[in-house]
Amino acid sequence: MDKRAIGVFDSGLGGLTAVQELKQRMPHENIVYFGDTSRVPYGTRSRETIQKYAAQDLRFLLSKEVKVIIAACGTVSANPPLEMIAELPVSYTGVLIPAVQAACAATKTQRIGVIATPATIRSGAYGKEIRNILRSPTIIGKACPLFVPLVENGYIEKNNPVTRMVAEDYLQVMKQERVDTLILGCTHYPLIQDTIAEIMGDSVSLISPGAEAAKYVQALLTNQGLLNHQEGSGTCRYYVSDEVSSFAETASLFLQDDVSGQVEQIQIENF
Repeated sequence: MDKRAIGVFDSGLGGLTAVQELKQRMPHENIVYFGDTSRVPYGTRSRETIQKYAAQDLRFLLSKEVKVIIAACGTVSANPPLEMIAELPVSYTGVLIPAVQAACAATKTQRIGVIATPATIRSGAYGKEIRNILRSPTIIGKACPLFVPLVENGYIEKNNPVTRMVAEDYLQVMKQERVDTLILGCTHYPLIQDTIAEIMGDSVSLISPGAEAAKYVQALLTNQGLLNHQEGSGTCRYYVSDEVSSFAETASLFLQDDVSGQVEQIQIENF
């Protein structure tokens, strides 16, 4: 049994999709989450800046003596700091490969859509990994830069007219191209999954990278004998790089749990 926490980081709130799945699948596990809310979004930054931020995020989680790290950020997963990852003393996963594997298993027509931040779409990382699995897929990518600020500002209700209008515009190309599987290539996007699902229709499978990464980590910890078998529920600690209250409010809404007393602000530039 290993009581060390699972470490999760993202540029803001999006990684909570992974936290939610981890809590459901492994309720005894302790979790440490870092949201880099002072520098969100990562998806509009240069590759060099993304890698710099990711390295600081990793160093912070390592200071908490975690046993595995999830980069619950599609942008970091597509632009990882490879040299640092290679030297990590614990296991690591991004969200890209677990999401791609799930999408390739779900598609029947090999017409796969990817919506993500501009940096992720520019990287072409999702398309490259899909082509490593499928012989002749059709991949449609679409950058959706407004989704992250909408989520970060709490515009996540299914019937929110602003989010609906933006989503209909972004997703038009996916409907025209008749994708049967859509990867929500930024972990913020599942927070508005109900809106996306209604627009795309029941025939389209939606892939949540954070949820798929949580499944991957569950299998990893099981295979390595690192699961926490303690009695009772595990603890969750949340750290942010900007003020606490807005994060706690939106996180509590999404997780359906009051996290206000569990959030702490840190100076990420010190790591």
